[in-house]
Amino acid sequence: MAGPIDLAFDPWDPEFLADPYPAYAGLRARGRVVRYEPTDQWLVPHHADVSALLRDRRLGRTYQHRFTHEEFGRTAPSPAHEPFHTLNDHGILDLEPPDHTRIRRLVSKAFTPRTVERLKPYVHGLANELVGKLVEAGGGDLLTDVAEPLPVAVIAEMLGIPEADRGPLRPWSAAICGMYELNPSEDTAARAVRASVEFSDYLRELIAERRKEPGEDLISGLIAAHDEGDRLTEQEMISTAVLLLNAGHEATVNATVNGWYALFRNPGQLAALRADHSLVPSAIEELMRYDTPLQLFERWVLDDIEIDGTTIPRGAEIAMLFGSANHDPAVFRDPGRLDLTREDNPHISFSAGIHYCIGAPLARIELAASMTALLERAPTLTPAADPRRKPNFVIRGLEGLPVELR
Repeated sequence: MAGPIDLAFDPWDPEFLADPYPAYAGLRARGRVVRYEPTDQWLVPHHADVSALLRDRRLGRTYQHRFTHEEFGRTAPSPAHEPFHTLNDHGILDLEPPDHTRIRRLVSKAFTPRTVERLKPYVHGLANELVGKLVEAGGGDLLTDVAEPLPVAVIAEMLGIPEADRGPLRPWSAAICGMYELNPSEDTAARAVRASVEFSDYLRELIAERRKEPGEDLISGLIAAHDEGDRLTEQEMISTAVLLLNAGHEATVNATVNGWYALFRNPGQLAALRADHSLVPSAIEELMRYDTPLQLFERWVLDDIEIDGTTIPRGAEIAMLFGSANHDPAVFRDPGRLDLTREDNPHISFSAGIHYCIGAPLARIELAASMTALLERAPTLTPAADPRRKPNFVIRGLEGLPVELR
């Protein structure tokens, strides 16, 4: 049943952001669903409920396929934010069937396992090059020297964005992703709007070029993708490209630095990994569970639902706590312990249901490539200073991770 909020849960408190997992234990003890007034949401902290709700069609990432804002009891977004919402609302992450089904099917025709597999040599080559530079310098910032440039370059390569044009990609992405935090400020919204306009304008020109001269890249594939005469609109292509860049590197960047920071704090596990590189695949899954890059995923209640005797009405918003679900002792034995050999590991860091991350196979390739390169080429890697946590809750990461070789 619902209970009063645990006072330890405060997504704007630096102490909570440093380690939210004890507060999650308090939430799970309170019940299966907890009302949180500061964000006007219902928090769901248990793995079984989060897993089930991710597949429940009574919930949606949007409600506009069924209701107007007024019918749903919600206020329409500010007209000043329109460029962000136009960009965001045409991507598959924020659509529901039938539009989601149609667009994901068309995107999948271009974003195939073969396409991802073909990138493997590029990913491994770039990971080795970046780690090699870090080693030559005797250390640096693992975030800016390896974790960020690898996935940004990979998705840009995949999309067919020329190297000379890649500089603004990460700043654009960071500005847009600021809108996914809880209660974003007007300054955050203004930055997201500006980035949405600039990124969209850039992609519109790139799409026009690829229409004239198609290549082997994903933009060309999205233009060519069709199914029984159906094609992606230009806005759908733009929104898809932005989503693939944002989601395609944010999770990987944060999983990399969160993961290495966790390894540095668990030297026994790091030593075991250095002694046996065959642990890399299970290590990646465990590190994504242990310190989850995406802590929260929101859904709108499209039809009344009941959780443990509490009715949550249509029009409400549910916040599924991935970080809490990934530490639920009902599913994970001794969840607070980092165990790189953990075999039964049904973490939900890539979501589930129709919104399961389409880029999960690519993310795993990138994470394995950078981890393997660091294990092989920087076996004495150690932290050079305590890192600072980003002041974000939803997308969990570090401001940087200073490292050195001893």
